[in-house]
Amino acid sequence: MNADEARTRIAAIREAGGKTTIDELDEVWAALPTVRPEQILGAWKGGEFVSGHAFEGKLQRARWHGKRFDSLTEVAPLVCRDDRGALFDNVEMAKGGASLWSIEFRGESTAAMVYDGQPVFDHFKQVDDATLLGVMNGKGVFDHGRHYYFVLERD
Repeated sequence: MNADEARTRIAAIREAGGKTTIDELDEVWAALPTVRPEQILGAWKGGEFVSGHAFEGKLQRARWHGKRFDSLTEVAPLVCRDDRGALFDNVEMAKGGASLWSIEFRGESTAAMVYDGQPVFDHFKQVDDATLLGVMNGKGVFDHGRHYYFVLERD
């Protein structure tokens, strides 16, 4: 699979309600280009895939909206909605803030969000100028050795 085929596949998965497999997302991830931390600054709206991963649904139940990368060192990893629909930084669930770095993952250096208060990394690859594919990595996020994938769109 090349990058164009990966972009087409992500679009098709999302149009079909996000239903896919972790194996398919692994393949798409491998074909996409890396991204620099500076390229992803700003506000992002998040979405889940329906892949059967054990983490699936937890962000939705927290009313997750997305992420906000204000600078390389000031990141709101879990922007959620309160009961009135207003956005807030869910620092309790995130266990603090986060920062952006270039970190090697699967043999490639790409943008990664490092949580301040827990051993978790979110790695990112570029689908297009307004879309990122994210994969969560770290202690306590594996499901039978498999990663949790999500998508971000510029907000």
